[in-house]
Amino acid sequence: MGTGTDWRPRTSRLLRFVDAFVIIWAVSGAYVIRFGLEPDLFVSLQEPNYLWLSIALAVAWWLMLGAWNSRQSRILGAGPDEYKRVAAASLWLFGLVAIFSYVLRIETARGYVGIALPVGLAGLLLARWLLRQHLNVARQKGKSMSRLLLLGGPSAISHLAASLHSAKHAGYLPVAAYTPGALDSPRVEPESGLPILGCAPDTISVLAAIDECGADAVAVSAGVQLHPQTIRHLGWELAARNVGLIMAPALTDIAGPRIHTQQVAGLPLIHVTTPTLEGGQRVAKRLFDIFVAALAILLAMPLMLALAILVKVDSKGPVLFKQDRVGMEGRPFQMLKFRSMVIDAEARLAELQDRNEGEGLLFKIKNDPRITRVGGVLRKFSLDELPQLFNILRGSMSLVGPRPPLPSEVEAYEHDVRRRLLVKPGLTGLWQVSGRSNLSWQDSVRLDLYYVENWSLAGDLVIILRTVRAVFRSTGAY
Repeated sequence: MGTGTDWRPRTSRLLRFVDAFVIIWAVSGAYVIRFGLEPDLFVSLQEPNYLWLSIALAVAWWLMLGAWNSRQSRILGAGPDEYKRVAAASLWLFGLVAIFSYVLRIETARGYVGIALPVGLAGLLLARWLLRQHLNVARQKGKSMSRLLLLGGPSAISHLAASLHSAKHAGYLPVAAYTPGALDSPRVEPESGLPILGCAPDTISVLAAIDECGADAVAVSAGVQLHPQTIRHLGWELAARNVGLIMAPALTDIAGPRIHTQQVAGLPLIHVTTPTLEGGQRVAKRLFDIFVAALAILLAMPLMLALAILVKVDSKGPVLFKQDRVGMEGRPFQMLKFRSMVIDAEARLAELQDRNEGEGLLFKIKNDPRITRVGGVLRKFSLDELPQLFNILRGSMSLVGPRPPLPSEVEAYEHDVRRRLLVKPGLTGLWQVSGRSNLSWQDSVRLDLYYVENWSLAGDLVIILRTVRAVFRSTGAY
């Protein structure tokens, strides 16, 4: 897969082939399981010919995936849209089959549909996921990317370029910048290093810059000094050249479900809602925490007893380590962990400050001499955190939330960082599945604030699933 426009038709052809293969496999498999290998070639309205029905279903399914634009290049590689469209197309198709069967009074075999739909949908989603992994590997190497010309103010361009560079899996490669209306514009944007191809606020100059850098799309960011009519004309010209137009408003760390577009007098107004963890949502999250924590304690009790014995035998001291942490709205609580350090670890903290590898308020040492032999294994697989399930049952913690901060950290918080205390701290969270101890202080704060601003129960489920993978990989755990 190459960089630029050549990867789009190649990937589209590959998706068409893969979709066809999975659909034929699912439909033919359902047919064989339900009816055997000998087809009935006689058509009957009361007993439909499932051989021809299978062929029609496979063709219709493949066409529905195309009609739902599930193979669009802009949704490939990142985000949930691709999966949502595949699922929507499949469910709509089988919904229509059910409606037609009812209206025409055709007795469709439930076993046939009951096999073809779930198996086919699971196969399609798995195939898309595998192709996404392949595409992401290529994009990390700078391939299969859409070349972008960034339009906007200097600060907005540098922020957008940095954001896109940190998310290569999205498939956008900034190649040049254009700063309409800027005075004394330098040749190179100082922070991103992108060449600045001009600053004239007219459509012809922007089009010339696109030709110069070979951009596949134009991203208009905040601070762009172009008249709305000029942007409108630019959109027409880009459409004629088959060049994409992307509007990048000055909104950061805002999840998709919070953004709603409303057309008013021809203007697309963007509404950003603020999620509130109140009422039914708070009750649902609490009930979910209690159920999962209680179930996890029952299942993990033999393991926790074995770990308690190992901790006790390995070194002197109590099995559990109790540490003061700060919970929701600044309320203090004692967080439980299996002891992974020697008993005088807190007293030896001062002598190790000069070896601190953490940033900001975080204290981290990769090879901490205070960690015991068993403690190192516990930390590697996050087994030392199992007793926090009891904190969750008590209500001082949640399954998913920001990292539980120390009182000393909270005292040094800046005003914005205090928003982390609006929700309960979590056993796991975005910080846990995004690198754990490898994260900088700024990244840890950003992820926690993102969680607070964009909380949802579905998001919690995704984080829990990602936690399982992060624990087995043990990346950033020390």
